[in-house]
Amino acid sequence: MRRLAATLVTTTLLLTACGSADEPADEPTAAATPDAAEESAGTPEDLELLGAVQVEGEFGSEPTLTFDQPFEIGAPAALVVSEGDGDPLEEGQIMVVDVLAVSGDAGETLQSTYADGSPERLPFGDPGFPQLNAALAGQNVGARILYAVPGGAGQEGEEVPATVLTIDVVDVLPTRAEGTPVEPTAEGLPTVTLAEDGTPTIDVEGATEPTELVVQTLIEGEGPVVESGQNISVQYHGVLLSDGTVFDSSWERGQPAQFGIGVGQVIQGWDQGLVGQKVGSQVLLVIPSELAYGDQDRDPIPANSDLVFVVDILDAY
Repeated sequence: MRRLAATLVTTTLLLTACGSADEPADEPTAAATPDAAEESAGTPEDLELLGAVQVEGEFGSEPTLTFDQPFEIGAPAALVVSEGDGDPLEEGQIMVVDVLAVSGDAGETLQSTYADGSPERLPFGDPGFPQLNAALAGQNVGARILYAVPGGAGQEGEEVPATVLTIDVVDVLPTRAEGTPVEPTAEGLPTVTLAEDGTPTIDVEGATEPTELVVQTLIEGEGPVVESGQNISVQYHGVLLSDGTVFDSSWERGQPAQFGIGVGQVIQGWDQGLVGQKVGSQVLLVIPSELAYGDQDRDPIPANSDLVFVVDILDAY
C-alpha cells in the first residue's frame, strides 16, 4: 500500500495539517444507498462534481479519465463506477487493488499500478478515508471506485492540485493463516490456542526464558517464501513472556497490519524470524529483549522484556 498511501495521505493531509468484473465502465453513478450513507461518501455538491468525471475502460485495464480542467473539489468524495460480482467486501479486510491516480490540473498520471503490474494493498475501513469506506460498503470484489481528494497547500508551502483516482478491487487477502498444522517439538514454549475465527490466545505459564530467538512454525502455508525487503501483511498478537500481558494485537484492532520486513522497520526478532517463512504460515516468535526493545521502556512494554508473538503471514509483495 505504500505508493497508494503516499498518494492518498499526501493529499488528505492537506485537509487535516490515503473476483472480477468484465463489463466496461461507463459514466460513474452513485451507488443505490440511503441518503445518509450517500452523504457519508461526500457532500451532495462534491458528489455532483465527481459524477461529471467520465471513466472509460474495462475493469482490470487502465481506464481513461476525462474531466474539465482544472478539477476542483471541496472535500474527499467517492462514487461507485461499477459493481463487482465477487465475494462481498468486509471491513477489516486488506484489498488487493489496481489504482490510477491523476492530477486534477492537467490530468497527468501520478501513479498507475496497471503500468507496472504491481497492485497495491489497501485496508477497507481505514479511518483516514471515511468517504472511500462509505462507497465500498456493500460492494463486492470486482468493484471499481472513483475517488477524489482536494488540493491545497503542500508540506513545503507549494500548491498541490486535486487528485482523481480509480480503484479496482481485484481481490482480498485471507484474514488468517491457511495451511498444514505443525506440532511443536521443543519444550518450554508458550501454548497457543485459536478461537473459531483464528484469534490466538497465548498462555505463558511454564514457558522458558529464551537465550536466543525462538521461531516455531504452527501452521505451514503454501505460499511463496518471504524475502527481505518485501512488504508483508500480517495478523499478530503480542504478549509479555513474564506474565502474559497483551501489549499489541491486530486482532483486537480488527484489521491486519502491513510492514516492511528485513529492513529495520520492525524489531530484530521479526526481521530475523519472519524472513524465510512461507506466506500462509502462522509463526510463534519468542523474542529475547535484546532482539526487541532492549533496555528501552516502551509502555506498556517494560525495559528488558522478553516478548511472545503469534504472527499469521497473509501476504508478501
